[in-house]
Amino acid sequence: MGCLLKAGGGLYSRLAVGAVLLAAGAGMRMGRRPKSLLQLGGVPLIRRQLIALSGAGVDEVVVVLGHHADAIEPLVADFPVTLVRNPDPDAGQAGSLRIGLAALTSRVDAVLVALADQPLVDAHDVNALIGAYKRRGTHELVVPQVAGEPGHPLIFSADLRQQILAGEASVGCRQWRAAHPEQVMAYETDNRHYVVDLDSEEDLTRFEQRYGHRLRWPAEAA
Repeated sequence: MGCLLKAGGGLYSRLAVGAVLLAAGAGMRMGRRPKSLLQLGGVPLIRRQLIALSGAGVDEVVVVLGHHADAIEPLVADFPVTLVRNPDPDAGQAGSLRIGLAALTSRVDAVLVALADQPLVDAHDVNALIGAYKRRGTHELVVPQVAGEPGHPLIFSADLRQQILAGEASVGCRQWRAAHPEQVMAYETDNRHYVVDLDSEEDLTRFEQRYGHRLRWPAEAA
């Protein structure tokens, strides 16, 4: 990312950020179709997320696939990312997160967790979140929050990454946040990009009505 953090009269070393992009879901409320392949402006959502992460200078990205992996993988194969598969994606998001965290290298100082079904998150949003993390003080985890609603991506320390990997298999970010609220910093913002995701056909209709853009399925998933 090439960013230096000032501290007193000196400088911290460059912050290396890794990202885990979660794309293992079945899309049950979308007719079991891969939400990450929905297209906005002709670009699949998962590619839009990877473009955002790349544009923000994220150092390495792990994409976690599960359901629909064979359909998604060809669309991300040209990005310099690590692809991993969750053999049991129905067991919950915590399992996909842990697989992604384990696949990151030890060189990252912070981990950003992104969802593949967020149509509006861009490089500016990712950079703003990373900036909030740099101002976090002693907090381990930073979560964007819009009018009291938590969103994604979120970002946390390398130490928290190790805590999650060393903990019980069912423990992911949500469980850790509930157990350690004093270690969570809310990044308060009015930017709704962080809280717009797509879980159902009704969400597609609401998105078009609110933002004036229609999300389209690729021909093979329509």
